[in-house]
Amino acid sequence: MTHHTPQGNIAPHIPAADWQRAQVTGQPVVVVHDTPPGVHWQRLLIPFAVAGATVAGSWGLVAALCFLLDTAAHTATVIAGAAGPIGIGGITLKFACGKHT
Repeated sequence: MTHHTPQGNIAPHIPAADWQRAQVTGQPVVVVHDTPPGVHWQRLLIPFAVAGATVAGSWGLVAALCFLLDTAAHTATVIAGAAGPIGIGGITLKFACGKHT
């Protein structure tokens, strides 16, 4: 099977039936662009949606990290308060002070 390429510039979106009819009848092929000039919203919407999802995910990651660090600090404080003073080789560290009455 061979492909016949017509001579000259032809738009690739002309249906084959229209092209063949124009060849048989000798009528010219008129291409009308019915897309109005302007902004194609889909070209802008997809990148902004990806950027928005990235920002939302980043803020979620920061919030989760802050929550985990807060929980870890609170846990360390509770454990240090319950353990009392810790001594190693004569050096005593007291991590949490008791209430003075």
